[in-house]
Amino acid sequence: MNRLQILIVEDDPPVRNLITTTLKANEYKFIQAGNGDEAIRQAATCNPDIVLLDLGLPDMNGVDVIKKIRTWSNMPIIVISARSEDGDKIEALDNGADDYLTKPFSVEELLARIRVAGRRLAAAQTNAGTNGSVFVNGNLKIDYAAGCAFVGEDELHLTPIEYKLLCLMSQNVGKVLTHTFITQKVWGSSWDNDVASLRVFMATLRKKLEAGPDSPQYIQTHIGVGYRMMRVE
Repeated sequence: MNRLQILIVEDDPPVRNLITTTLKANEYKFIQAGNGDEAIRQAATCNPDIVLLDLGLPDMNGVDVIKKIRTWSNMPIIVISARSEDGDKIEALDNGADDYLTKPFSVEELLARIRVAGRRLAAAQTNAGTNGSVFVNGNLKIDYAAGCAFVGEDELHLTPIEYKLLCLMSQNVGKVLTHTFITQKVWGSSWDNDVASLRVFMATLRKKLEAGPDSPQYIQTHIGVGYRMMRVE
């Protein structure tokens, strides 16, 4: 049996049944919540490894659930929502979601996202404190061992996906990384949704890296190809 415990936050019975059936068939442990208040209680008391979160809950916006959980935990939160506009994705990601899956979705893609989140958890536990190197590029500093990044003296408040993207770009500074390469490294797949999510994550990461028009351009877009981190003097 998979050791991961997953909290399912979904009020739509058909969708909830699809998710629970999928998890059960793949031997994941899971708990359920049908509204935001119950989700927050379950997250606090059961400390699940991963949260699958619908945004359209009957008692509150799912973004408020993300905000609340982020006050005490960095547990991976995968949003599963019918809201497909970039603005909804950006709001969820900006407030701490790690991934965003748009309904309708395939069970294969859902399982892939869960596996990636599980690998990130395992890697974080295995590598915590083992990498002492620090990356510096202009005012940007990434302390790989501590798992944090700074621009000047200000720490960047990054989601786990944003941090992974930043590390991937920094470890390949000066190189153009294709959409396929990045999505394979970050999500373990190259679904169309991954490329759409990548654009959103890059937009939110850039906002945090480049505070204004006079700030250095750390990440350069190569339209239709991918992204490159520029070396900044």
